[in-house]
Amino acid sequence: MAAWTSPPWASARAQQQNGGAITALTTLAASDAAAASSFNTAMDHVAQGFEALGALILVVGVLSSFVLAVLAWRPPGSSRRAYTVLRQAFGGTLLLALEILVAADLIRTVAVSPTLDNVLVLGLIVLIRTFLSFSLEVEINGAPPWRRAVASGAATIKQAAQTALGPDRR
Repeated sequence: MAAWTSPPWASARAQQQNGGAITALTTLAASDAAAASSFNTAMDHVAQGFEALGALILVVGVLSSFVLAVLAWRPPGSSRRAYTVLRQAFGGTLLLALEILVAADLIRTVAVSPTLDNVLVLGLIVLIRTFLSFSLEVEINGAPPWRRAVASGAATIKQAAQTALGPDRR
């Protein structure tokens, strides 16, 4: 952007005042840009936090799924029950992690860089993750969602833990 200059007939005092106004406007524009940049940086860190939380849920969920499966397998001959518990717990973990990762993508797209291309990519990611979530729920429960009660990833993990530990131990 070209700087504004006073006409040659303006006095030295007017030139000094105009230069001060231009400096003030430039400073104001720079502070607005810095504020927008710091907001984008903060929202990017929030999105990274959600992504880290999703990854942590996956790691902890895999480990706890195997622990629950071992607990369900402890009585001899209950390998089928252990497999069911492992599928339910790990499937619930995947559902919960997918929900949190979608939140991270939403934050990043809406708050950090809301361009049309990013919104279209987000829509595609949400479509793919929705299909994955639907497929996981059908695989875990053996029925489509409209044929049973609605359950979230956390509810599925709780159900697997109750199956592994038995109804008397919680």
